[in-house]
Amino acid sequence: MFARYKYHLLLHIIIFMWGFTGILGKVIQLDAVVIVWHRVLIAMVALGIALLILKKPVKLSSRKELLNLSSVGVIVALHWVTFYQSIQLSTASLGILCLSTTTLHVAWLEPLVMKRPFSWVEFALGLLVICGIYFVSRDFDASDMKALAYGLCSALFAALFSVFNGKLVQQTPAHQITLIEMVSAFVVISVYLLYIGRLDTSLFTMRMADFLWLLFLGILCTSFAFLATIEVVKRLGAFTVSLSINLEPVYTIVLAIFILGEHELLNPSFYIGSVVIVLVIILNGLIRHYLKPAPTKSVNP
Repeated sequence: MFARYKYHLLLHIIIFMWGFTGILGKVIQLDAVVIVWHRVLIAMVALGIALLILKKPVKLSSRKELLNLSSVGVIVALHWVTFYQSIQLSTASLGILCLSTTTLHVAWLEPLVMKRPFSWVEFALGLLVICGIYFVSRDFDASDMKALAYGLCSALFAALFSVFNGKLVQQTPAHQITLIEMVSAFVVISVYLLYIGRLDTSLFTMRMADFLWLLFLGILCTSFAFLATIEVVKRLGAFTVSLSINLEPVYTIVLAIFILGEHELLNPSFYIGSVVIVLVIILNGLIRHYLKPAPTKSVNP
């Protein structure tokens, strides 16, 4: 019985951990940029060690491939920094809810990058998401509106690297993509910290609790989650995984209620908008699965 459902259980453990990353944006008492710097550093080292143990080689075919992967790594860095900035300006619930709009950004980005037909159905779903965001932000103050802007930018960056990775993974193994992107993200954030005069030993001045949470974030929520997700996708299929990931904002909001007490900060209209957005995202996943065009047959030369 357990063997039959163990990959489903593993999938939801991964999603739960991803949901918990939003909570860590509030729990860890460091700036958003510093949190992301430590996250990519720890993830880069942990993933590198894992690939050595698993004997997975990292070989790039050209400088162009390295440039493409590095560019996406910069987008990853921007995504995580804006995500944690959104959370620190407002609530974990708002940050993760904004991030759940990523798949709707993918709907209009994929036709541009992957050259697939534009979907008016997905465009209509995007309008429904805007309605949900209206309910969420109806009673926001200036700080919350700034957090909303950061959160929606984070979702756009997440969609960009998802679409670009979808194209890159056709030619490059997924583990190589992730490792190079982590290295690139670490380098660009380090350069930024150097520019503002903060790349010094003060980066390592923190509470022991913050250090332990950063290890959890970098090793389990990033490196382990990545490697485990690859195996889960092989066993359950991309559709099951992508649809289940839509539960991430639900997990985060529930955790935020019990751990951070955010139910005292949020009004009923926030939860109305949340339900609308989550239902639209799930509906989008179902539509993309059941109405997708039949695959075309390739002709070998």
